[in-house]
Amino acid sequence: MNVDQLGTRARARLSLRYALFVLEQKDFRASLADRAEARLNFGSGLSMKLSNGVPSKGLFLRALCFSLFFFLSLTLASSAFAQKKKDKKKDDSSAAAEPTPQPPDEQKIDVAISEMLGAWQLGDIEKLHAHYADDVDAVNGMWAPPVVGWPNYLTSYQAQRARTQQVRLDRSNTLIRITPDGNAAWACYQWEFSAVVDGVPTSAFGHTTLVFEKRNGVWLIVHNHTSLVQASQAGSPTAQPPAATPPKP
Repeated sequence: MNVDQLGTRARARLSLRYALFVLEQKDFRASLADRAEARLNFGSGLSMKLSNGVPSKGLFLRALCFSLFFFLSLTLASSAFAQKKKDKKKDDSSAAAEPTPQPPDEQKIDVAISEMLGAWQLGDIEKLHAHYADDVDAVNGMWAPPVVGWPNYLTSYQAQRARTQQVRLDRSNTLIRITPDGNAAWACYQWEFSAVVDGVPTSAFGHTTLVFEKRNGVWLIVHNHTSLVQASQAGSPTAQPPAATPPKP
């Protein structure tokens, strides 16, 4: 409750006390007058009228005082209730206005990569497209020109997916970097692939670099560069992760 409301209630209580005091003084003087008049007219017709239920001035003032007190009490209670309800609405509005904490961009990109790879393994084209920009370009691990645009990427992906079953792709050693302006990023990771390709169990190792752009608040892949490091098929030695190249001096 603010200072203005406290002052209003204090003035209302003071006014009520003053009104009660004035009415009590009037009531007291009226009672004395009634008693004097009753003694002078003892046994007269006026005394008979009073005894037949005509209210005295003192009773009228008492009723008026009670009505005034009840009205002021009801007004103060209604004002307090309205203010409490108003304060509650302000508290609710403040709580609703608090923004929901957002995860950092690195986490958003990491989740986007996981969802993209999951859709790539399952053949979920709609979800795969949700993470690729329409103007994406891609470079695969084969001797082939870059694939430009989502329609061409989709055609290449569907041709490869039609030859492949029991797909599994695991990634590791993911590194994500975001530009200072926060609107572009790149991520690289190693991957291990296994599947049945053209009816033959196949495994491979490689690494991928993805370039992201934030568009309308969503991180989309605008470039995919995938490199094949080693691959093997059934009947040939099982592919093993290549040894790390020692750093050059």
